[in-house]
Amino acid sequence: MNIKSIKEAESLKGKRVMVRVDFNVPVQDGRIIDDLRIRVAMPTIEYLKNEGAKVILISHIESIPSLELVAEKMGVKFVKDFMNWDGKIEEGEVVLFENLRTNPGEKANDPQFAKVLASYADIYVNDAFPVCHREHASVVGVPKLLPHYAGFQLMKEIENLSAFFNPAHPFIFILGGAKFETKLPLIEKFSNTADYIFVGGALMNDVFKMKGYEVGKSLVSNLEDNQVSMKNIVADQRIILPTDVVVNSGRVSSVKEVQKDEIIMDVGPASIDAFADKIKTAKFILWNGPLGLYEKGFKDQTLKLAKLIMESGAKCAVGGGDTVAAIESLKVENPNVFISSGGGAMLEFLEEETLVGIKVLE
Repeated sequence: MNIKSIKEAESLKGKRVMVRVDFNVPVQDGRIIDDLRIRVAMPTIEYLKNEGAKVILISHIESIPSLELVAEKMGVKFVKDFMNWDGKIEEGEVVLFENLRTNPGEKANDPQFAKVLASYADIYVNDAFPVCHREHASVVGVPKLLPHYAGFQLMKEIENLSAFFNPAHPFIFILGGAKFETKLPLIEKFSNTADYIFVGGALMNDVFKMKGYEVGKSLVSNLEDNQVSMKNIVADQRIILPTDVVVNSGRVSSVKEVQKDEIIMDVGPASIDAFADKIKTAKFILWNGPLGLYEKGFKDQTLKLAKLIMESGAKCAVGGGDTVAAIESLKVENPNVFISSGGGAMLEFLEEETLVGIKVLE
């Protein structure tokens, strides 16, 4: 990919630099409960400040209507009415615009809205990997109107995830969470390169059902249009499924002994124990999605897997909100483990090997 990092830009002193960040952070009771997306943007922001640029941050947020709380946490000036901003900003200063999605032009990729945003800046920087798969004005419209660069986090995402297109072996792909129909293309793609694909989360329920196992009242996808692909997955010897599961009563059950009134909530402990040896010998590990219903407290096996991965010597990339939360909760540093800030964007990048927000920077 022929993309320039912001470090390649000539003198930034006095330049107005608009940075598309992703500050779509979870907020609960007026408090930011996970600031990962703010933290990963800081190297780019600090670099621009130190270079004497006038930094304009743009983002969206879904958990609350306004980004004012984020501006307060960062200690930066907040611009509420960015459509009528006076443009006053000093060298080394940082301002944050209000939630872009308060304007319908953002999601509609309205050229006029993109023009207004671009009018405030001399340079555009994209450091928002999690929205690079969105054809929105701030992602694909503005960079067409300004000299454009990638921020440090976006460059790290591209570099670390691209490594999995030609991985060292043994290579393990671990896929959890739900929405099998969106993750099916990835299983099909990596079945050609992965030595093992471990399927957990609600995804495993779909495979169990296809194999004729009882899944009770567990969450399953509508896979009527993907019957052929599912049959191929069931037959693939590289696909590893749990042999035991935890059901809603807390009972650990063999996958063949789930009752009709039960709900599968997590992978069972024996399944992770059996998989541990493969993780220890792996050279590349790619993981997206928790193994159980993490948000309902069924975290044990996801945390157990996270610990195994952090202790392994493998190069690893991890993405998806609950998956990242599990890794970060261990408070262990491992330079071989890359934590992606994107969930859906990570999956789409791995499938397509690029994204619309990256293409426009080339």
